[in-house]
Amino acid sequence: MTYQDTLNWMFSQLPMYQREGKTAFKKDLSNTLKLATHLNNPERKFKTIHVAGTNGKGSTSHMLASILQDSGYKVGLYTSPHLKDFRERIKINGKEVSRQFVIGFIKRNKPFLDANKLSFFEMTVGMAFDYFAKQKVDIAVIEVGLGGRLDSTNIITPEVSVITNIGLDHTQFLGNTLEAIAFEKGGIIKPNIPVVVGETQHETQSVFNQLAKKNHSRITFADKEVHQDYKSDLIGSYQSKNIKTVLQTVKELQEIGFKITKQNVKQALLNVVRNTGLLGRWQILNESPKVVCDTGHNTEGLTYVMQQLKNEKFESLHIVFGVVNDKDLSSIVHLLPENAVYYFCKPDIPRGLDANMLKQELSKYNIKGKAYSSVNEAYNMALKSANTNDFVFIGGSTFVVAEII
Repeated sequence: MTYQDTLNWMFSQLPMYQREGKTAFKKDLSNTLKLATHLNNPERKFKTIHVAGTNGKGSTSHMLASILQDSGYKVGLYTSPHLKDFRERIKINGKEVSRQFVIGFIKRNKPFLDANKLSFFEMTVGMAFDYFAKQKVDIAVIEVGLGGRLDSTNIITPEVSVITNIGLDHTQFLGNTLEAIAFEKGGIIKPNIPVVVGETQHETQSVFNQLAKKNHSRITFADKEVHQDYKSDLIGSYQSKNIKTVLQTVKELQEIGFKITKQNVKQALLNVVRNTGLLGRWQILNESPKVVCDTGHNTEGLTYVMQQLKNEKFESLHIVFGVVNDKDLSSIVHLLPENAVYYFCKPDIPRGLDANMLKQELSKYNIKGKAYSSVNEAYNMALKSANTNDFVFIGGSTFVVAEII
């Protein structure tokens, strides 16, 4: 099988959340544990940091990887979803896993994967752990896919567990209160392993404290502990919260013997994109007119993105906007500026919401614009319509951004 054949086969396996939505959610870890045993438990052969949270877990994971890399460690990084190529999910020191390894892993394990009906996400996690073990990484930063307690990544015993924050996203799987979601994400807290929570939230604090107590885990809330601020090349205003989470996590790592200097931290935070290849976080694509894309897509994520937009100076605002079909539009519509021209589009995945339906739905809230047949058509029309002093923003979904960058 070629690389493309291999990917096509993986994508066609049991539902993949990225494409299908709710039906892809697995209710336990038995398949992942079976695969880990089949692969001789690669997850036990290297150290890890486990990162969960509603928003900021991707940026936080990349910042931590950048800092550890800068400190001289060989660092694995597992994140999801990918934007352009599947191999973005699995990196060592910023370099993507080879196509050859992806093909070889599936070829070697296909009979087992078939027989046990493993999902796309389960086999990808197995692949990442196998790769990191074979490449003998010193440590790997592992980002949770969805939730925490039942996520395929939750078979590791990390050096530190990190939970960035809790918001109402993926409520159809994780519960529809902040407390219920905190319980699911708090499922990554392990016995006697320190846990860092990024943001203190009234509704979730006691949930985390109870889980930490039950597991005899030391818990710290980064926003209460960290008072210094570092600059980063990730320039969204929301990154300051992620940086605090990262700094507290670094402190925990230093306490267990990791050699990380202040200079490493400073240098690495300024070079996250260069060190790790992170894309789509308040990414500036053009200067005149200014064009920015951001993958923020839930209430909290979009709140920060729209605050950042308010700090920009421009004559007219053009927004290329698309969402997935399980998006609760009523939860984000109050964040969308009415004084913008909208270019509605459908991301090119099965669960993308039809552009005309999106236009119809948002017109009820006085959000006006035209529907286009593709993300690229919408983007090109926005560029054509914008003057040099205007601002073009692209977002609403990770998958809209993926088609542009």
